[in-house]
Amino acid sequence: MNEEARLRIAIPIPPQDKYLNYFNALEALGAQGVKAAADADPAEFDGLLLPGGVDVDPARYNQPNIGAQEIDPALDALQFAVLDRFFRAGKPVLGICRGHQVLNAYLGGLLLQDVPNARVHKWDANNSADRVHATVAEPGSWIEGIYGRRFRTNSAHHQAVLRPGPGVVVDQRGPDGVVEATHCPDRPAFSVQWHPERMCFEHRRADTVDGSAVIGWFLARCRG
Repeated sequence: MNEEARLRIAIPIPPQDKYLNYFNALEALGAQGVKAAADADPAEFDGLLLPGGVDVDPARYNQPNIGAQEIDPALDALQFAVLDRFFRAGKPVLGICRGHQVLNAYLGGLLLQDVPNARVHKWDANNSADRVHATVAEPGSWIEGIYGRRFRTNSAHHQAVLRPGPGVVVDQRGPDGVVEATHCPDRPAFSVQWHPERMCFEHRRADTVDGSAVIGWFLARCRG
């Protein structure tokens, strides 16, 4: 699409779901989030954002359920179908939290179904808030280019990448080695385990980096 035109970013979620933080962050950066159905045509969009959400069905990566807590087969079907279309079309993809895990499962990787270190990663139910922790980016990685080598992010997940899919490159890790960012070398596909949409604009927080920087970086890839 023309660089001057407003970017259209597909977000594969059911029509009744809201996910307002993602749409608001895109809007603030001059892009339009559009709910995408399973038969979405990649030619009508500039990129794909895979949002956070419930656990990926372990059957999607050929494993028994030994820790997945909430599964939505219809959501899995929708998001894997849309991802397949956009990935094959070579469209930029950004996976966030669940989306990070969906991308890895799609690419043939495995997920850790329940992260042992709950105090670092899981949603803090006592304070109704994300947890925050330090991370380290790999030298020369795309994420280091945005935030530097060491920086703090939020965290609200109990599953994680256990084994990256073939060819998937790990770009960032948490203090316990949990994979926090990846990319696919032969496609413009990137992912983060954290939630940049809850670290920017009205959700900007002093104890993390500004999440709008990584979303803006993704949008720049969508512009080509």
